[in-house]
Amino acid sequence: MWDAIVIGSGIGGLAAAAALARREQRVLVLEQHEVAGGLTQTFRRQDWTFATGVHYLGGVGPDPGPEGEFGRLLAWLTGGALQFAPCANPYDIVHLPGCEFGIAHPEGAFRAALEERFPHEAAAIDGWFAACEAARHGAFTLFALRAMPRWLAGGLRLWRGREVEHWLRRTLAEQLTHIGDPALRGILGARWGDYGEPPQRAPFAVHALVTGSYNAGAYYPVGGPARFAQTLVPVIEGEDGEVRLGCEVRRILTVDGHACGVEYETHGERRLAQAEHVISDIGVVNTLACLDEDLAAPWQAALREFAPGLSYVGLYIGFEGDIAQAGASSANHWIFRSADIGALWDAPADEDAPSMFVSFPSLKDPAHAGKPTAEIVAPVDARAFERWLAQPGAQRPQDYLAFKGWIEDRLLAQFLRHFPGLQGMVRFHELSTPLTQQRYVRSPDGAMYGLEVSAERMLSPALHVRSPIPGLLLAGQDVVSPGVQGACMGGLLAAAWAEPSLWTRLHH
Repeated sequence: MWDAIVIGSGIGGLAAAAALARREQRVLVLEQHEVAGGLTQTFRRQDWTFATGVHYLGGVGPDPGPEGEFGRLLAWLTGGALQFAPCANPYDIVHLPGCEFGIAHPEGAFRAALEERFPHEAAAIDGWFAACEAARHGAFTLFALRAMPRWLAGGLRLWRGREVEHWLRRTLAEQLTHIGDPALRGILGARWGDYGEPPQRAPFAVHALVTGSYNAGAYYPVGGPARFAQTLVPVIEGEDGEVRLGCEVRRILTVDGHACGVEYETHGERRLAQAEHVISDIGVVNTLACLDEDLAAPWQAALREFAPGLSYVGLYIGFEGDIAQAGASSANHWIFRSADIGALWDAPADEDAPSMFVSFPSLKDPAHAGKPTAEIVAPVDARAFERWLAQPGAQRPQDYLAFKGWIEDRLLAQFLRHFPGLQGMVRFHELSTPLTQQRYVRSPDGAMYGLEVSAERMLSPALHVRSPIPGLLLAGQDVVSPGVQGACMGGLLAAAWAEPSLWTRLHH
């Protein structure tokens, strides 16, 4: 009998388990993969180490105010064992046809650079930053609604609900119509890949929140993203908790409608585990698959209305030599083929990617011990992989492998056209597709950030940390916001519902 069972060892699940361990609770974490960490895990190929989903983080710098709060929570969770190194400044560089612009921090520096580059758009720039500030307040209110009791949330919704809905139903594309200069529009809207919804559907509040999280600087975990699991797992185990790998949860067990444990399979053997609380960090779709359909049926039906979010392909490149001397740095690059920054890659074997995100993680991590690397992310329409996504198992058919090879060669050539100095240094490359994401983290359709990041999803009262099934709590980015910080906060909020003394810590 455990105090809590956490399904999934992504950053949300590990944060929830570690927070409960900090309150001397025994927690069992069950992970279907053979490596803990979810999309914070790393993998090795020969002399190169690659990250799966962490490229930079905000909120973890030395700022003593709200902009350093996430870092302070992680320091408390890990006992100060998790450290972060600052990225370059500018930390993001946007490439549009005929235009290149570096996004610097703090926000004042970014704003001043925009006004210098686009003096004819001064009023529009002022309006943009004012709208971002208002939209962020709306997003913070939404997250409070997701965490607080429903009776209390009703009062807050009456007070500020109209403001929240305004900024969530307003899309990024609509907000950009106030900008006349197409290059300025491209710069301000470019980073939608940080949350995975194109401007035509992206809630402006989410764009303002996610991009604003870097206003105090961008950072990278020292030692690589695997340090999240390496520093959180010992905290869990220090209170007689366990993180068990290779454990596939089949059912969430209930008695009289109350979640009380799980049934899982490990190495072909079925096992049961019981606990007072079950915290699911495997996403809404996978959680529902573990429940009897008649349990809280209206709630389940509401959640099934949401589609998976945008998918992507990732290209991992290993180099030999000094890539910094050849034009690489710790800044990220957002590269677009045209002014249509929201175009999706719907024919990946036949055309170049409309957009690419390029990161050089080996230059971000001062403790990186292997050879230099690059990671490229290109948003893709999952329908291009539809015929293979439904096929189970790790064995891939030849037509898929050929399709994947064409994409890999095309994306590598496209990358090298932008970084020609790296051409002779490439020694290794490997492509991941939506099938890879689906296989290793059970992401439906290989979605990058779980559920679609739409206004309907963000406003849904069904997506609450506390489910209508007593004892079942939801963690991760599906109930808060996309990305590492959102997923981690989802885990901490779930832990606080299981152990109310944690609310004081979260508000500290």
